[in-house]
Amino acid sequence: MKVRSSLHLYMKPTTTPHNPCFSSGPCAKRPGWSLDALKGAAVGRSHRAKIGKTKLGEVIERSKKILGIPEGYILGIVPASDTGAIEMAMWSLLGERGVDVLSWESFGSGWAADCKNQLKLKDLRSMKADYGQIPDLSQVDWKRDVIFTWNGTTSGARVPNGDWIAADREGLAICDATSAVFAMEMPWDKLDVVTWSWQKVLGGEGGHGMIVLSPRAVQRLESFTADRALPKIFQMAKGGKLISGIFVGETINTPSMLCVEDAIDGLKWAEGVGGLAGLIARSEANLKVIEDWVTKSAWAGFLAEEKATRSSTSICLKIVDPTYAALSADDQAKHAKTIVSMLEKEGAAYDIGAYRDAPVGFRIWGGATVESADLQALLPWLDWAWSEVRKTF
Repeated sequence: MKVRSSLHLYMKPTTTPHNPCFSSGPCAKRPGWSLDALKGAAVGRSHRAKIGKTKLGEVIERSKKILGIPEGYILGIVPASDTGAIEMAMWSLLGERGVDVLSWESFGSGWAADCKNQLKLKDLRSMKADYGQIPDLSQVDWKRDVIFTWNGTTSGARVPNGDWIAADREGLAICDATSAVFAMEMPWDKLDVVTWSWQKVLGGEGGHGMIVLSPRAVQRLESFTADRALPKIFQMAKGGKLISGIFVGETINTPSMLCVEDAIDGLKWAEGVGGLAGLIARSEANLKVIEDWVTKSAWAGFLAEEKATRSSTSICLKIVDPTYAALSADDQAKHAKTIVSMLEKEGAAYDIGAYRDAPVGFRIWGGATVESADLQALLPWLDWAWSEVRKTF
């Protein structure tokens, strides 16, 4: 039950979050991080030298162990962050059969547009939902290849689980999981391609992506050649054989060894907080902090209203005050941006504005590197900023 009045005037808080970084990418560094974490980086060395390949291989092996990636699945480091990884999968794998692409936020919509306009797939079905919702998953045809985001980074809505994915599927399940991996349970046996980047849940640096392939995905790579030009950085097979070096640390292009060292540091931290279970618990605790606050708020609500499909990482909020809702779209955007600017000026929160294509509101990262205490310190600042802006209309 809402117990606060939207006209309530809040006192300006006196305590700011210890770490006000709530960006949804690049995300907050792990607690206690400093540049000292990079002192062992193999800078000035070739990534093809033994030391470089060893460190790249360490990222792969530690990631596989923490995530519980099954035997027979392979994991590689690829260029261009999660975008590069998911595009690599689409350009390399699609075209053998029809494709269903699901979208309910900006990035899924981008993959759908690429399937239509860049790959020019002829047998393509697009299933869309508004921000905060997800499509009707029962309409997916698993005789076809299926592309979807596990967690909508710009909408705060995620699939509830993997029950809707057919175990006996004929097509491939291709999943952009960049803001889900390391924070949510992934049913690996239901997934054939999974991609993410270092800059999300573990707070790594940008520019590098990771891709998991199931045995079924590898079989597709080795038996199917798409009728399209394939850029070198997208090539995972040659002459009908998997380029296996990608999946043991022999990257396609030159990686930053500083970023590699930072990824290793993040993985070691993850191990120290209880591995995957510990990371998930931290993220879910962060969501609960905001859920408890929203329950009592008369002015803020979740963009993803259904709890079962609400993200614990990219937590998206909307302003539900009736007077605000009556304003023009331009005025709504102006006031929301004012709140974001106020909190940044006060050092209470950085980069919490909604994504540019998303509905007006706020997006607060709740991944594992964020401390719940910092979120608890942030929320009074949101109330204060809202009350100050609310006075003006």
